[in-house]
Amino acid sequence: MNGLLKALDDYLALRRNMGFKLAEHEPALRKFIAFLNTRNAESITTNLALAWAQQPRHTTPATRAKRLGMVRDFARYLCTTDPRTQVPPQGLLPAQPQRTQPYIYTQDQICRLVQQAARLDPADGLRPHTFSTLFGLLAVTGMRIGEAMALDRRDVDLKEGVITVRLGKFNKTRLLPVHRSTRRRLHGYAQSRDSLVRVRASESFFLTDTGRRLYYERVWRAFARVSWQTGLRPTPRGHGPRIHDLRHTFAVRTLINWYRSGINPEQRLPSLSAYLGHAKVSDTYWYLSAVPELMGAVSSRLDNLFGATS
Repeated sequence: MNGLLKALDDYLALRRNMGFKLAEHEPALRKFIAFLNTRNAESITTNLALAWAQQPRHTTPATRAKRLGMVRDFARYLCTTDPRTQVPPQGLLPAQPQRTQPYIYTQDQICRLVQQAARLDPADGLRPHTFSTLFGLLAVTGMRIGEAMALDRRDVDLKEGVITVRLGKFNKTRLLPVHRSTRRRLHGYAQSRDSLVRVRASESFFLTDTGRRLYYERVWRAFARVSWQTGLRPTPRGHGPRIHDLRHTFAVRTLINWYRSGINPEQRLPSLSAYLGHAKVSDTYWYLSAVPELMGAVSSRLDNLFGATS
């Protein structure tokens, strides 16, 4: 079994050198090797891979297919040095991935979310400053929540109004120029942060009251609470619009504004794709569908175009 663990370490190191983060793969594959150990197996077989991927019973088909895919990739690597390795064929656990239907916030809803976050307890602490600024920043930049939490002080240029997203998804680094109103808000937050947190344990731009970097669970709890308080979800832990939907909203609102301004989105889409940090423009095209208001803007633009030429 030590041989499999060593092979896994080598596999992860190789793929990370190629730019993959593998945040989910490593813990999953280590659990898979532990599963093989309980079966006294010294190599990967298709049957064992299937048995592990389908545990426990309540896992969704998409999760099962994803886990089997992780094993398949590792097995492909391993079979070059261990001929006993079986690579699970494609299609054994088919599951078409379903993207969650995005919720598009209204401008009023975003304002209420930010305002309610500014009322979080403790009123005299950093928490309301942190979350009201963070939620506002996500709404006006379309950043991923992980990218915002990872920002360090050096990444936020308050003089030039430029945010540097370092090693975002796909290990890409990009620059995000922000509006002067956003820069003023970030500057105000930095002043509040430095006056309220005398001893910091992190160089993170956004801090907790104890001077540490934010983590996702803390952010989600705060977002769920203000969503409930503003009527966007039935209970503090109930289902409702996601924090990631702020990113969808930014993209859709940008496209709608282009259409309404008579700007050709086809020409601007590569710029929006780069700003959002998408790997390819086709990822950004997904925002063009399934949003009635956006489709209405497209229809109006076509009507104007053909009306003018008829």
